[in-house]
Amino acid sequence: MAVARKILAWLSVPLICMLALIGYIARPFNPDNNRLLAWTLARVGRCLLGMKRPLYGAENMPQDRPTVIIANHQQNDDLFVVGDLLPPRTVAVGKSSLVWLPFFGQVFWLGGNIILNRGRSHKAVAAMQATSDAIRKDRKSIWVFPEGTRSRGRGLGSFKKGAFHTAIAAGAPITMVCAGEYHSQTRGWAGRRKSVPVHILPPVETTGLTRDDVPELMARCHQQMADAITALGHRPGTA
Repeated sequence: MAVARKILAWLSVPLICMLALIGYIARPFNPDNNRLLAWTLARVGRCLLGMKRPLYGAENMPQDRPTVIIANHQQNDDLFVVGDLLPPRTVAVGKSSLVWLPFFGQVFWLGGNIILNRGRSHKAVAAMQATSDAIRKDRKSIWVFPEGTRSRGRGLGSFKKGAFHTAIAAGAPITMVCAGEYHSQTRGWAGRRKSVPVHILPPVETTGLTRDDVPELMARCHQQMADAITALGHRPGTA
């Protein structure tokens, strides 16, 4: 049952994206398309997986001002775990290979999301810095997985600098989304996924910071996220 649930959940992604493509073509590069699509993918995916997602600190996600959101990246299933947490006018940062995925790649591009070649770190940082104008002028929020790759539930990896340069250049707060460690464990004969708790931490303000503050800011956010992820593992009902 667990395998069947996962297959159904991932088969739903291109199907939903194919239907969403109509809306994306009607409103191309409108970032609110991303919020609606991600909400739908996450809710449908969790339903098919039989997964619950306890959420703590929902009030910490800014809804009325742009923010740079950083989240830990464990599995591809993160889409189902945190996809419905996007605030208004959010674009995501993804690797260039995503655009080749059927239907998902097309809506990702039409959503005005930021596509990076992670193999060229200097260009990636420059591209992230350039998006600071979009944050200020277009009042967009940006969702980033700062580890740059999946940890597969083996702890929080080191961060790349791009998101922090962007936040400081735009004077935007950094909002941290922390998902508890998971390994796609299931329970019971029905193959339902074990719960994956998520904690949204209070925003970290960047006003007045400069690029010289990036290393300290990265270290501070990394420590706060690591502590929060560890604490989530001790929450009642999440084992």
